[in-house]
Amino acid sequence: MNQLKLGWVGLGNMGNPMVLNLLNAGYEITVFNRTREKEKSLLSAGTKSASNLAELIKNCDVVFTMLSNDAAVKEVFESSVGLLNANNQGKTIINMSTVSPETSRYLHTICKQHQVNFIDAPVSGSVKPAQDGTLVILVGASNENFELAKPLFDVLGKIAIHVGEPGIASSAKLAINYLLGLNLQGLAETVLFAEKNGVSKEDMLNIINQGACGNGITNIKTPSIINNSFPAAFALKHLVKDLRLAKEAGLDSPLIHPLYDSYVRAEKEGLGDQDVMAIISSLHNKAD
Repeated sequence: MNQLKLGWVGLGNMGNPMVLNLLNAGYEITVFNRTREKEKSLLSAGTKSASNLAELIKNCDVVFTMLSNDAAVKEVFESSVGLLNANNQGKTIINMSTVSPETSRYLHTICKQHQVNFIDAPVSGSVKPAQDGTLVILVGASNENFELAKPLFDVLGKIAIHVGEPGIASSAKLAINYLLGLNLQGLAETVLFAEKNGVSKEDMLNIINQGACGNGITNIKTPSIINNSFPAAFALKHLVKDLRLAKEAGLDSPLIHPLYDSYVRAEKEGLGDQDVMAIISSLHNKAD
């Protein structure tokens, strides 16, 4: 059993497998989720459950948060029964949620006021890498805090890249998700253009994946495109949120505006809970 006692807040599609990986690595873990039903499978696997956030951090050395948006993360930190509502001097909180750089800097500031260590550590990768422990972890932290958390990151990911102080990792995450959006939009447009001109999507995807334009994401999304089925590995609505955050953080390049508009339209069409690759369905509908 590893000595650090861990807490985890947020048991969605990503949080659940990440907790299991830490549990399998020998860490004692206590979980808390607002929807308590989501704790059941992890409790069966050997985690403990906290009745509230204050109890969670009191009994843990390090607490992870993995939540859907800035407001949810702030509430977990700041509410009257939140992580910072008592004297937890010397504890460490690692936020792995994708939030704005401004929010990460704010969380760092309020944690400092409570003498709590804060690490900004969003991830690049979706459900399968979370299950396999092959996420790319982007870390904003002091050198000392990075070294403290590095053994935990080594369980959760294939690499942890220390990019600077808290807030910088959130900027890196928004940048890589912008590239993700461009990749998927471009892939969808290419396949639809090819189909319109007599090239089957199977042949076009083979051409892409066998050539220099193929990459990890084109290979991963190929079965979804062929089967016209888009179960969420990374929900489209979350990319809409991330692109909005990137715009708010100052991204004003020529492609961000039409890209954002395209994903917003897809969400309004009811595709928000489907995988990001469902953008191809929206573009196909638009073409019709």
